[in-house]
Amino acid sequence: MTSRTLGNDHDYLPAAGNDLFLPFYDLLSRAFGSPAVHHTLLAQAGIDSGHTVLEIGCGTGNLTILAQRAVPGAGVIGTDPDPRALARAERKAPTLRFERAYAQDLPHPDGSVDRVLSALMLHHLDADAKAAVAAEAFRVLRPGGRLHLADIGGPMTPADGFAARLHLRSAHVRGNLGDTPLAVLRTAGFDTEQVLSHPHRALGRVTYYRATRPGNAER
Repeated sequence: MTSRTLGNDHDYLPAAGNDLFLPFYDLLSRAFGSPAVHHTLLAQAGIDSGHTVLEIGCGTGNLTILAQRAVPGAGVIGTDPDPRALARAERKAPTLRFERAYAQDLPHPDGSVDRVLSALMLHHLDADAKAAVAAEAFRVLRPGGRLHLADIGGPMTPADGFAARLHLRSAHVRGNLGDTPLAVLRTAGFDTEQVLSHPHRALGRVTYYRATRPGNAER
């Protein structure tokens, strides 16, 4: 995915959509209800002490920080390709581990992670990138490990409200509607299910997915 708009010269989408808006990212994130999405996703993830947890597309680190605070005994790592966003994350939580990495090319060995988390990121990617991200999450997860994903889309319709009607005009969101996310995850090899889906005032509709790498039970 490329982003060549005012204030950007990247082959990724910056955390705030534009470098110029990054200082306001956390404020905008709260205004759009991201904290509630993060809390719901973490409740579904079932992270235990001793787990290795990887967030992909962590931005300024809000979900990574929340996960580490929720389960101090887990090893939580945030990854993102945006160095400016990671610098902010590191200032907020200097003891946590943040890595510059694309979700399609993670610097972790095969089968080394218990949980992969992704919040409100996948809809920004085109179809090829989504498939690559799903395959890479499958690769780094241990058998029995899980990807927990929350995103705009799923069974969203105009009946979900004004924000949904706006998002349905977006080419990015249209590629995230219906069963498309489930199909992408299944093609990567996951056992998948939609866990929850609800209308959202600012985001139109948020849908949560669980994708398990088949195999022996996780450690």
